[in-house]
Amino acid sequence: MFDPLPWLILLPLTWATLAFVQGPGRGGRLAVAGLALQVALAATLAQQIVTGGERVLAVGGWGAPLGIDLAVDGLSMVMLVLTQGVALPLAFYARCYFAGHAGSQRYFWPLTGYLLAAMNALFLSADVFNIYVTLELLSLAAVGLVALPGGAGPVSAAMRYLLATLLGSAAYLLGVALLYGVYGSVSLPALASLVGADAPLAVSLAAALMLLGLMLKTALFPFHFWLPPAHGGAPAPVSALLSALVIKASFYLILRLWFDLFAPITSVLAAQLVGGLGAGAVLWGSLLALRQTQLKMLVAYSTVAQVGYLFLLLPLTTGTTAEVTASAWQGGVLQVVAHGLAKAAMFAAAGAMITATGRNEIAGIAGVATRLPLTLFSFALASVTIMGLPPSGGFAAKWLLLGAALASGQWWWIVVMVAGGLLSAAYVFKVLRQAFLPVDAATDFKVLPRMLEWPVFLLALASLLLGLTASELLHLLDAA
Repeated sequence: MFDPLPWLILLPLTWATLAFVQGPGRGGRLAVAGLALQVALAATLAQQIVTGGERVLAVGGWGAPLGIDLAVDGLSMVMLVLTQGVALPLAFYARCYFAGHAGSQRYFWPLTGYLLAAMNALFLSADVFNIYVTLELLSLAAVGLVALPGGAGPVSAAMRYLLATLLGSAAYLLGVALLYGVYGSVSLPALASLVGADAPLAVSLAAALMLLGLMLKTALFPFHFWLPPAHGGAPAPVSALLSALVIKASFYLILRLWFDLFAPITSVLAAQLVGGLGAGAVLWGSLLALRQTQLKMLVAYSTVAQVGYLFLLLPLTTGTTAEVTASAWQGGVLQVVAHGLAKAAMFAAAGAMITATGRNEIAGIAGVATRLPLTLFSFALASVTIMGLPPSGGFAAKWLLLGAALASGQWWWIVVMVAGGLLSAAYVFKVLRQAFLPVDAATDFKVLPRMLEWPVFLLALASLLLGLTASELLHLLDAA
């Protein structure tokens, strides 16, 4: 039987290398073909997981502890499907976008391929050291993408991003070293069976270092300083990739460590503290988004706020009943997928509006409602998910999280989620109101190609329809 598991890593590595060999600005068609195959591979693997359960592959026939294992279960499969599903429409969008921004294209396609290969490898890795390697590859590709346009602004943002990601990786690696020093293994399944409630202090220190490093990479408040300039200043396709996918990779690892490896030593107090940081992200990020005058910076600060919702999963699943844990777990993972689809659509829509108007300021999008109705409609559809309105995926996710908070008596998280939803509506309607303002008939709007609008619409529509098809996603999540 054909095994798609290793090809999800090998295929993007292959087309990225071929795109690099072709030279600067080349490789778009190759990337689209490769991503189409990756979507098919992910769908095939998902079907195998649903019917056969968790999969483990010993690379080269040498499994852990001597060799390297690749493993996939329901959670990693959801992340793989999200990654390929978002990257393919963004590839069509990017080909069209860079046709008008050739100066910032250069090595976009090779870097994107290496980024996707690293991300797929991260989701499939079954030991903490190989996870570190994939984190480094992912971070270096992401920093390179941020620096693509050149100039003082993008390079400064990329250097800040590089500093943050290196600090996060160093903390994570130090934690890995401590775990290896205590247990003599880096295999996740082996370590999970060894870590107990009576684990030595070095293990608790390792947990703190690894989780803090990953929180820095996820841009959780107050470690979010690098995200707005990096996401707001990068080309629109890069911003969409980073916000929709890259920060989800480090959050995925936080879930793995919290629930699989360090579960015996996590405490309710620690979960509440992390939840408090998430609440700070929701409120502070939303307030700063409301104050922005530039469109992409508003969307970037919205990402800071939406990341906070993800971390509310931890206090709702630590020290609670099985029913509350199940509801919160499903809501948290559903929020990851809904935000990935919606934020990719919002950044891509913002890039299309900026391309058409020639201005990044929110004040410059007056008249977009009549000149670019499909793009604005896509932005509004994605915003429905961000605000958590029915029937979107964001509504389904937050409904599950609200239900878990209510059932566990943690009413303060309900207040945070409701306040965050209202603030989200405020900054979204700030954009929509400006778009509907009249504009002088002589104002010049650039005509957008279809491929700069339809991929955005498909991503936004998917984020909306996710609320109606959430059961399929949750079935995949629970399959292994």
